[in-house]
Amino acid sequence: MWVPPEVKDPVLLHHPTRKGIGYFGAVRIRDGKFVYSREDQRFNADTFFAFLKKLRRLSSRAGRRVVVILDNVRYHHARLHRTWRDKCQKSFALLFMPVNRHLILPPFGHRKMTPTCS
Repeated sequence: MWVPPEVKDPVLLHHPTRKGIGYFGAVRIRDGKFVYSREDQRFNADTFFAFLKKLRRLSSRAGRRVVVILDNVRYHHARLHRTWRDKCQKSFALLFMPVNRHLILPPFGHRKMTPTCS
């Protein structure tokens, strides 16, 4: 919203009991199916494990291998679901992004413009 410089910027007050909500989500590339799970409390290994089981149940019906690409949040590597991940590796694989992925994929809009040779 644009405000003229001679007018004081508006202040929007929020209700003091406002809380955040979060979602786990995945999109199937083939047909765009969206699988999600809402988390009101916390993101931890228990809630992530429940989402993984739901995602596997909904996505493995076609008999194809499912590959999930994840970042390196600590609960993605939890011991709680390590044995389950190893057991399901053939049909449901988890691939983790490199630790310093910004060297490989620079943020959008921050790419260097390289001069072209004429």
